[in-house]
Amino acid sequence: MAAPPVKLSAIESILLPPEITTPIFDRAVEESAIMRLARKVPLSMTAQTAIPVPMDLPVAGWVDEGGPKPTGTAGMGVKTMQGKKVACLVPVSQEVANSNAAGLYTQIQQDLPKALARAFDLAAIHGKTPTGGPGPFADFLTETPYTVQLGTAPQNKGGIWADLVAAMKLVVDGDDDPSHPSEGYDMTGWAGDPRLRPDLLLATDVNGRPIFLDTTTPGVGAVGSGSLVGLPLSYSRGISGKVIRQSGARDTGLRLIAGDFGQCAYGVGMDITLKISTEAGYVDADGTWHSAFQENLVLLLAEAHFGFVIGNPKAFATLTSKGGGS
Repeated sequence: MAAPPVKLSAIESILLPPEITTPIFDRAVEESAIMRLARKVPLSMTAQTAIPVPMDLPVAGWVDEGGPKPTGTAGMGVKTMQGKKVACLVPVSQEVANSNAAGLYTQIQQDLPKALARAFDLAAIHGKTPTGGPGPFADFLTETPYTVQLGTAPQNKGGIWADLVAAMKLVVDGDDDPSHPSEGYDMTGWAGDPRLRPDLLLATDVNGRPIFLDTTTPGVGAVGSGSLVGLPLSYSRGISGKVIRQSGARDTGLRLIAGDFGQCAYGVGMDITLKISTEAGYVDADGTWHSAFQENLVLLLAEAHFGFVIGNPKAFATLTSKGGGS
């Protein structure tokens, strides 16, 4: 019987230096639709400390000379953020590692930001892990009670443009349901699934003229950023919940999130730990078992911390595809 694989948890951790971690986190922000739109707030270096996060502007008031000063936190929502650990296993060729010591870090800087961004977006949007389990954050965007189905409005009533404006109106005004009273939020941006992009470009008015120009700006992020109905748009494969070549992922039918992204905030713990093994084994996304020893691989296990909170889920509205998910 083959010996059990060496566990990476038994190997001493290496704390990566700031010149390595800073570019990784910067690229992770570029790759993540939600981090590009949300507010960044401080998180402790080790991400183990709960931090209060104000979710609204402080309230100023008029006072008489020498009179008592108003409390700036009156009516101001505060959420508590605590960092949650995310881990990623990166296999690197041992030949590359032996011939180029910097190749290990180069590989991390290429692969880790995408993995971190995908894991973060799935948790912040759906409250799920990449394999479909419960996510680490207590708040996530699909908790909103507001939703619009794309394709609801007929073409002669505005078509998809009217659907987008209907979602904007839900963010700003709420709906007629007394259980969903409006809080009067500002519409600040969109987070969209890349599969929405061709639908937008194919949308026409009753005379066959395109409603939208291209919605992306080349060179910004992995999938693209741009604008939609005059507001910032960021694409992410985490929107639908189905990430390419990721086991356990399922398309929920979600294609777009509209909202006041000032009502959500994220934090980053700037310590990334790295564990290295040439003997451990791992299972890839296709379910295939690999032995680092037999295949001359160096396995890198990187761990980082992120936090995420939402002031009020009613500051957002979801837009779903007409056919639903699969």
